[in-house]
Amino acid sequence: MKDLKYFLACLLPLSAMLALAWQGAWSWATVVLAFFILPVAELFFPVSTANVPPELEDSRSKNRLFDWLLYLNAPLLFGSVGWYLHIVSTQTLDTIELVGLTLSTGIIVGANGINVAHELGHRSTRGEQFLSKIMLLPALYQHFFIEHNRGHHKNVATDKDPASARLGENVYAFWLRSVTGSWLSAWAIESERLKKEGKTEWNWANEMLRFCVYQMLWLVGIFAVFGGRGLTGAVGVAVVGFLLLETINYIEHYGLRRHLLPSGRPEPVSPAHSWNSDHELGRIFLYELTRHSDHHYKATRKYQILRHTDESPQLPFGYPASMLLAIVPPIWFEVMNPRLPKASKAILRKS
Repeated sequence: MKDLKYFLACLLPLSAMLALAWQGAWSWATVVLAFFILPVAELFFPVSTANVPPELEDSRSKNRLFDWLLYLNAPLLFGSVGWYLHIVSTQTLDTIELVGLTLSTGIIVGANGINVAHELGHRSTRGEQFLSKIMLLPALYQHFFIEHNRGHHKNVATDKDPASARLGENVYAFWLRSVTGSWLSAWAIESERLKKEGKTEWNWANEMLRFCVYQMLWLVGIFAVFGGRGLTGAVGVAVVGFLLLETINYIEHYGLRRHLLPSGRPEPVSPAHSWNSDHELGRIFLYELTRHSDHHYKATRKYQILRHTDESPQLPFGYPASMLLAIVPPIWFEVMNPRLPKASKAILRKS
């Protein structure tokens, strides 16, 4: 029965559906749930460092219930986005309603779209990887599939990684650097792969080129069906979704750096190079993304068996509250800079 706790993650898309159905003050339902109810509740719910016993990891990893919980997010994601596009293109909304619905739907694009796509993108089956790419489409962020798996996991906690925030860098500067840098990095990764195969980057084998075409067709299709207002709404929820992702990227690796070895290469990635959070509610709603240290230590480990490690630095709050702190840089710096591990501080002083 404890495994059914992950059904709670469905409360986010259900809150968005309530927002779309009832509108008015309810337009903000998902925003209130994600950034008021959850952060406050996490202050009272326990922080758990318990891990799945090693002898149960294999059977738990093979339990298909956890996979189907992920797949369920695909219809919830596209159903929410489709409903939102229908409303904004056919109804006259007050500004406060429109903003609320856009933020609520955008949170679903980020949390139930990009976040679940991230988990599926690390799977080895073609079907799950295909679903990952499809679920990145509403966020216009399909390049994430390339850059995250083949760039970020290689370069995390180094200056080469656009998705690793630097000490003293505010979240708004990070958004600009990571959004542009991740796209350029993904293109460079694909170009290098094709170059090794003796092919030009302007080739349909270039997955980045295909992603650009797919995303353009997505927007053209939305314009054809929902008109200009629908197109504007589609771009709006995409921006909210990928900025939610980038804010999570910001808090996950803020200020952490890997030591350079005598060879000039960075030391191997360890749990010390990601901020961790064991706050129960955030772990459930984000499918254990908050146990990010273990994910980087072994990216193929499925979400249901990710572990707490004493080596990883711990966030003082769960992810929702940490994101709220991040958007107020002076408070974020005041809280987080003193918590930076001594090893990372020493590396940063030398650089």
